[in-house]
Amino acid sequence: MKLSLIQMPVTADKAQNLQTATQEVSAAAQRGCDLAVLPEMFCCPYDNRCFPRYAEPEGGEIWQSLSRMARENHVWLVGGSMPEREANAIYNTCYAFDREGHQVAKFRKIHLFDIDIDGGQRFMESEVLSPGTAPAVFKTEFGVVGLAICFDLRFPSLFEKTADLGAKLMVVPAAFNCTTGPKHWELLYRSRAVDNQLYTVGVSCARDESAEYVAYGHSIVCNPWGDILLEADEKPGVLDAEVDFNLVDSVRRQLPVRSARRFRVK
Repeated sequence: MKLSLIQMPVTADKAQNLQTATQEVSAAAQRGCDLAVLPEMFCCPYDNRCFPRYAEPEGGEIWQSLSRMARENHVWLVGGSMPEREANAIYNTCYAFDREGHQVAKFRKIHLFDIDIDGGQRFMESEVLSPGTAPAVFKTEFGVVGLAICFDLRFPSLFEKTADLGAKLMVVPAAFNCTTGPKHWELLYRSRAVDNQLYTVGVSCARDESAEYVAYGHSIVCNPWGDILLEADEKPGVLDAEVDFNLVDSVRRQLPVRSARRFRVK
């Protein structure tokens, strides 16, 4: 499977963000991409004050744009994430689409980003957002792909459950900050890859030092051995990578740790 990780700049102009995403997905398809991935909150600033203003229901303008990107370019698309409104709640939601533009999965961020680092970042998603409750996967011609979002990366049980649903690749749109990013970004993607013997993919927006929330960047691909195959810097750009689902089977056969999980410590 050929992947394109789109580390795009995100502005306060939703139309501009959609245009950038459309252009990058089209370019990825021309390079032979099978699965394109956008960043967390690719359509709006990562800011609690923005989420209610940019929130849309499933089937709204952002959803329609994502569906069209997948259909017109005949690619699988993980649409990063967006603020989704349903009734009185707002969710941090990731949609996935097949090559015909049909929605094949929907994941709402389960573990909300509530942190207060001494001398560093404070951010409380739960002041605005509601949590999701369930893992999500979708089947491609290559194999099963699972979804998570950013802070979910810190909770191994979600990845274990998603791997149990058949996932051999976990796509995790994320926006780590410049406090936790240097310390934990690589560590967590490598750890979840090793824990579950699968590929992990993280896609961030590009860093904007003038933004209220400054993202770390460093979109990344790790293989089932925990090796970093590719990693970006903080600037706008695209990473193209190839992943081999047969390697997942090989690693799981050589080190059968997943089958040993049935032996629980009492």
